[in-house]
Amino acid sequence: MIHVVLCDDHAVLRRGIRDTLSEEPDIRVTGEAGSYGELREVLRSAACDVLLLDLNLPGRSGLEVLASLRETHPAIKALAVSMYPEDQYALRCLRAGAQGYVNKASDPAALAQAVRTVAQGRKYLTPEVAQLLADSLAQPSPELPHAALSERELQTLIKIASGRKLSDIAEELMLSPKTVSVYRARVLEKLKLSNNAELTVYAIRNHLV
Repeated sequence: MIHVVLCDDHAVLRRGIRDTLSEEPDIRVTGEAGSYGELREVLRSAACDVLLLDLNLPGRSGLEVLASLRETHPAIKALAVSMYPEDQYALRCLRAGAQGYVNKASDPAALAQAVRTVAQGRKYLTPEVAQLLADSLAQPSPELPHAALSERELQTLIKIASGRKLSDIAEELMLSPKTVSVYRARVLEKLKLSNNAELTVYAIRNHLV
């Protein structure tokens, strides 16, 4: 039996994943969490072979959680689950310690297969991610400017380009509006842009939204 813990701040999405996995005879969901703090409590008592980890958590980001898990729970295999495009986040997750990356829009059968794959100690790579990984190992092409952004900066970029206000972004990420403004300023500086309109155009041209 594969024991799975879900960590996603959206209860409805957790329920959908739980219902999907409950149909699999060899997979059992043993715990759920909506934040890193809750996850730490759950992992103290729940059996966990595979952690399904959403990247867009309030407070501490998914990549930060992955780094912490490598120190505190090295035996747990993490499978990143996100709505973000694979070409923007999959390699970041693998480098941070995830065993695989699944887009939330994927077929439910793919999610169950991903859980089984990482539970066996193997990496779960979709054809798209495998191609990205192969390309990264080949002759590297010049990196796009947004490749230099931190995870929080990239999140801020994507959310602003999606039409979110800074106050809404701050609430979603459980950060102060001042902190989000700092991230926005860093993004504009690193990308050599002047305002949100240019930022949105950049995000669209580079398929970030």
